[in-house]
Amino acid sequence: MNTLKLTSCMAGNADPFVNALTEYLSEKLQRSIEPILDISWQERELRFDSGEIDICWICGLPYAWKADKPDSTIELLTTPVLKASRYQNLAVYYSDIVVPVDSHIQTFADLKGASWAYNEPNSHSGSYLMRSHLAKLGLDSSYLGKVTESGAHQQSIVMLLNGLVDASAIDSWVLELELARDPSLKSKIRIIDTLGPSGFPPFIVSKHVPQALRQALRQAMLTMDQDPLGRKILDSVQISHFTQNEDKDYDSIRHMAQQAQRIEWTQ
Repeated sequence: MNTLKLTSCMAGNADPFVNALTEYLSEKLQRSIEPILDISWQERELRFDSGEIDICWICGLPYAWKADKPDSTIELLTTPVLKASRYQNLAVYYSDIVVPVDSHIQTFADLKGASWAYNEPNSHSGSYLMRSHLAKLGLDSSYLGKVTESGAHQQSIVMLLNGLVDASAIDSWVLELELARDPSLKSKIRIIDTLGPSGFPPFIVSKHVPQALRQALRQAMLTMDQDPLGRKILDSVQISHFTQNEDKDYDSIRHMAQQAQRIEWTQ
């Protein structure tokens, strides 16, 4: 096998980490690994699905969709475990419902009639989880006011700061990275509720990659936190270590997706 190709369908603020991870794995395995990040995340996913890309970091929901296909050709590689104590050393994350700091909204009940931004339709943390929660409460999207697709979690935050929407559900890890990048953000927004936990987005690998190579990649990632350079790279994005999740760890996401199907966003 020639050059391995690795990509990410995560938020854009993870791309520097993906570049560093690719370089690290290339050095550890002594083989050519190329990051594919110069195209849209939609195109990255399409190229992974077509076999042009070998490894993809992806939301748990599209992972489940791909894994559940009768002719699925993917497998779980590894999954990050975040450092913050709220994650309890598990490969999970949350969806934090965020409002501007001076908003009148204090609780979920106050969201009635509030304008809302979601990042994109197939996002678990930004879209499906909120729709599932509304369905569980016996509500639908009419509970909210105007609903807008922002295109990205970071753009939803910008819309909040600019007063264009009242609230949004933000991937907790994306939010933590944004707060680390711009500490002043902490004085501009508030978390009024939290949904989850959910299985953290995994790295997945195509089964056309030879099994021995898949295992070598997995081992390099699972031991990355024990290597000084690996530790530095993980620390830069508040990741504790990698673990090996099982398919069943995404069953709750599958269940929430089924609930969410009853709710459609009204623009």
